[in-house]
Amino acid sequence: MQLDTYGQQTQVLSQGANRVLRNTYMLLALTMVPTVAGALLGVQMQFSFLAGSPFIAFMLFLGISFAFFWGIERNKNSGLGVALLLGFTFFMGLMLSRILQVALGFSNGGSMIALAAGGTGAIFFTLSSVAAVSKRDFTGMGKFLFAGMILILLAAVANIFFQIPALSLTIAVAAVGIFSAYILYDISRIMQGGETNYVSATLAVYLDIYNVFVSLLQLIMAFTGERD
Repeated sequence: MQLDTYGQQTQVLSQGANRVLRNTYMLLALTMVPTVAGALLGVQMQFSFLAGSPFIAFMLFLGISFAFFWGIERNKNSGLGVALLLGFTFFMGLMLSRILQVALGFSNGGSMIALAAGGTGAIFFTLSSVAAVSKRDFTGMGKFLFAGMILILLAAVANIFFQIPALSLTIAVAAVGIFSAYILYDISRIMQGGETNYVSATLAVYLDIYNVFVSLLQLIMAFTGERD
């Protein structure tokens, strides 16, 4: 009897996790619409966001982002949470337009952006499939990944002042590795029942994908960018 009860509980948890994962993927696909719209608008407007004051711009970006995070988390069980998430992804699209403008300044800018997008998609589909299909628990990586993310953040702040190209490349390589691993971690959290809200899950996975794309594009531009 106890085994039957345990089996039923496991089945219910599995069904719940699959439902959260399905809803997360659907909302994640929807977030790409405002992201692309924001990026296109930013490129057309030549959006710069305090380009002359990179440290102030970085701190303001963090402030706006954390305000969105707070609002999304506070309203994650309502339609307002979804609306705030979509508003945040539009804002992130605007911010993305800055690096896209730099990429488009190269003669092969379009192909580099496409390559970064394709690489990001391949990383996401591979690692999310591993986490979802293998059913292995990758949530134990959480503390290590958080420490890595903090180090990347501190290095990025330091490089605002030092402007060392080699450090920029090192940060980009580390970011690809850390946020790729975060895809494993975040999908695994859903599958293990550690994340039961698809709005929060979507926000986490969106940030993983966004950071992988930006970092990949930085690396591709550094090694394959061609000037006219």
